[in-house]
Amino acid sequence: MKIAILGTGTVGDTIGSKLIELGHEVRMGSRTANNEKALTFASKHKTGAGAGTYEDAANFGEIIFNCTKGDASIEALKAAGSALDGKIVIDVSNPLDFSNGMPPSLIPSLSNTNSLGEEIQKIFPKTRVVKTLNTMWCGLMVNPAMIGGGDHVNYICGNDAAAKSKVMALLKEFGWKENNILDLGDITNARATEAVLPIWLRVWNVTKTGAFNFRIIS
Repeated sequence: MKIAILGTGTVGDTIGSKLIELGHEVRMGSRTANNEKALTFASKHKTGAGAGTYEDAANFGEIIFNCTKGDASIEALKAAGSALDGKIVIDVSNPLDFSNGMPPSLIPSLSNTNSLGEEIQKIFPKTRVVKTLNTMWCGLMVNPAMIGGGDHVNYICGNDAAAKSKVMALLKEFGWKENNILDLGDITNARATEAVLPIWLRVWNVTKTGAFNFRIIS
C-alpha cells in the first residue's frame, strides 16, 4: 500500500519506518520539498521511501498519517489541499499548548467540547478521519508487544465504519490484538482520547520512560 506520513518528527519517522519494514511504500511530507529530516528518512531506507511536500505526499498516499504537531496540523493539512479528498486520514496528533512551558495543556478551543480530530473532519469534510494511537509513546504505537505482551488498550474513533475497519487492519499489522483495540464510536470521542495526554505526560515525567500504557480491567 502507498502511505503518506505528514510530519518529520520522531512519531512520523517511527511509523514510516515500521510501514516500510512491513512492505508498504511511504512518502514523508513536510512544508518544503528539500526538508532535511524528510530527505534523511528517504535516504536511510534503501527502498520504499520518498520525500516531498505535504501535497506531494498526500497525492502519493492511499492512506495519510497526520503526525504533525497538533497546533500546526490544520495548516499542514491545508497545504496538502484537495489531495486529501476521499482519503483516510489517520490522526495521531494531540492539540498540545506549550506556551506556558512543561507540562503542556490542551489548546482551549480544541478540548472539552471540541477536539483536533473533530476539527480536521469539519474543515476537510471530504476526508475520512480516524483517530487512533494518540494516547501512547510512538515506540508502542508500532510495537505493542514491547510491554505486557501487548495486553493494553488502543482507542479508535471516527465517523466512517469502513475507514475504521481498514485502519484496524493496519493496526493489526503493527501487532495490535483485536481485543485491545477499543472502538469508542464517532469522531467526537477524540475529545476523550486527546484528554488522556495530561495524565500521560505527568506519568512520563515521573517514570522518565514512555514505555507504559493503560489497560482496561473489568
